Amino acid sequence: MTRTNQNYRGPQRPSLMRRLLPWWGIIALIFSLGLVVGHFRSQDADPAAPAADVALQPAMRNIVLYFAATDGQTLVAESRAVVGCLLEEDCLRDTVQALIDGPQGGLIPILPKRTTLRKVTVSGSLVTLDFSRDLVSGHPGGTQSELLTVYGLADTIVANFPHLRQVQFQVDGKPLETLKGHVDLRQPLFADFTLVEEGLAPTGKISTVPTGGDE
Repeated sequence: MTRTNQNYRGPQRPSLMRRLLPWWGIIALIFSLGLVVGHFRSQDADPAAPAADVALQPAMRNIVLYFAATDGQTLVAESRAVVGCLLEEDCLRDTVQALIDGPQGGLIPILPKRTTLRKVTVSGSLVTLDFSRDLVSGHPGGTQSELLTVYGLADTIVANFPHLRQVQFQVDGKPLETLKGHVDLRQPLFADFTLVEEGLAPTGKISTVPTGGDE
């Protein structure tokens, strides 16, 4: 009689882990492919990043500056592109600073190079410009030269900020009576485009030019 093995249980079925191994391999492969694709997509997106930075750059704006003509007798307009600004006082400061920096062409500056604009104050239609003492000490003097300085400033302000109608001059926080004794600055000045070369003045009301003395 044939003996049977009491421990024999017939053909063994593969364990659960062995049956899942192929699926784990497929899942790992898919995950690895996802990481690779994500890496290349992030690399492709990097070049577009500077475009966002460019969008944050402030826009440029055009301003009109009045400098002295080469004969020193009239004012001539010069267009300039400057960086945009958000606050009015910052815009005013940048505009006056452009005048201080001087012309880009063959015109003559109307402000001493070392002049510093200390403070800008706006009250209604009046703007007060507080300069350093260099505005006076560095100025050559003379009636025509002083006229070109004060009205070059006033005309520049009104041309770029039409709602501002008058300019008050100060030095070191104190009212300025005159630059070198020829133009009366005790009262705020209106713009005066009669000093601008014909055809270069913006339209609008033109006031008289008060003077405080002779050459």
